[in-house]
Amino acid sequence: MELSLAEQLGHVGSEVSRAVRWQSRNPDVARRALYRALELFDLTLADRRHRANPARLREIAGPASLSRISWLAESVWLHGPSLQKYFDAFAVAARRSSGGAARP
Repeated sequence: MELSLAEQLGHVGSEVSRAVRWQSRNPDVARRALYRALELFDLTLADRRHRANPARLREIAGPASLSRISWLAESVWLHGPSLQKYFDAFAVAARRSSGGAARP
């Protein structure tokens, strides 16, 4: 089963949220969540369905670049809350398009 772009980015957002949530409690758990988010970004960028649409690639690559730069600079936490808000919209869209009820 292939996931929609909203579902793919919703999964990335889950890992970003996990990283932000765990940053003060367990930095190792947070770092692993960030690695998973970056891996999911790469997989999303590699998805052949997105290659034909430059606007879609820009949508994916923009936050991917921000996350990667932040991670490399050890400052992803500065962008975590804004990234969470960005990805929450995809999670809600994916839930709605799949017929699931959106949580408040």
